This record gives sequence, C-alpha cells and structure tokens, in this order.
Amino acid sequence: MPKTIFVINPNSSQAVTDAFDEALNVLRIPGGPAIKSLTLAEGPPGIQSQMDVENVTLPLVNLVKSLDSKHGDDAGAYVIACFSDPGLHAVREATSKPVLGISECGILTALTRGHRVGVIAILRTSIPRHGRMFGAMGLTERVVAEVPLGMNVTDLVDTDRTRAGLLRAGQQLRDSHLIDVVVLGCAGMAAHRAWLEQQLGVPVVEPTQAATSMAIGRTLLSW
Repeated sequence: MPKTIFVINPNSSQAVTDAFDEALNVLRIPGGPAIKSLTLAEGPPGIQSQMDVENVTLPLVNLVKSLDSKHGDDAGAYVIACFSDPGLHAVREATSKPVLGISECGILTALTRGHRVGVIAILRTSIPRHGRMFGAMGLTERVVAEVPLGMNVTDLVDTDRTRAGLLRAGQQLRDSHLIDVVVLGCAGMAAHRAWLEQQLGVPVVEPTQAATSMAIGRTLLSW
C-alpha cells in the first residue's frame, strides 16, 4: 500500500491549502505516495511575523505526533507548507519520518535552475525573517534579491490583484536584479507559477511542489 505524504499548511486559511493542493495534483501519480493536504486549525490566518512562526511550532509538533500515532509506517513524510519553515527543526525532532520545509526545498531547487536566485515575498517585513534562513543556509551570495508583493496572505484570493503584484515583483527581480530564477515566497501563490513563468520568461519555482517532489523521492527511496 502506498505511503502518504502529509502537506501541512501552518496557517488556518483554507484558501491557501486549496491553492497548493491543486498545484500538487501533477505529483499524484499511479503507484506513487498519496498526498494529503491539511490545514492547522490553531494557526493564524497567515504566518507573517516571527511571533506567528513561534506560535505554531508546538501545534505543528503535536499534529505530526498525532499523525505518526494514527498512521504509523503508512505516514511516509511531512511537508511544512509555509515559506518561513515554522517549526521545521522541532518537528524533525518529534518524528523519525522525513520532514521538509518549503523554503529550504524551494531555494535548493532554484539553485539547480540558475545562479542568481530572486524571491517574491508577501510583505516587506517578511524579508529579514527569510534573510536569516538564507544566511543560515550559507546562501546569501546566491539569493541575491527579495521583492515584496505588499499583500497579506488572506488577500491572495484576489486573483487579479495577486497577478498584478507578482508580475511587478517578478519584472523587478528580472530586470533590476538580473536574477536567473524566481522562487514564490508563499504557498498561497501556488496557482500562479506557470502563468508567471510564461510572463517573465525565466524559471519560476513553486516551493510546495519542490518540497513535495523531494518528499516523494525520500519516501520511495526510504531515505
């Protein structure tokens, strides 16, 4: 029986979960691991501050422990679907299964697509938080720029406004910062990856797809 990869949205916005869940359909292949998307009910509407990151850590740990207890070996891997990778290391301590964060996986995937990486953030205040992660990964010379969308997570349901902001930010990264590849800095942007890539003419990485792809490999190879 195929194992299940649980992709967890740490915020409570079901619209975000629905957006990345649809983007994961391409990875639901016959004979492969099942992919189940979950929403953390205790989470805030959006993970938009360091306080939000800290506040969802223990709820994420408890959720993964309960899934481990319920599903046992049938739980193949966990993906934390927020670009701040909240609770990533604590959750890794709580389970023997692979745990992947979409920020880490999205950036690592982008490094295989180009040398100069640019990120589209949700808010300007997200950029220092993301920068600390990139610094911890030793990648500040490769992640050369980050441009904010200027929208809250809950605003992403407005498709026209979201696409206008993504295009503006993507063009700034491409033309002013000379990036080779764009990473979408929020799981709620998932529905727009292919459209934005077509508009910009450079690769665009959707990090939940990137992390789930890695989780599939880890699950099949038992790494």
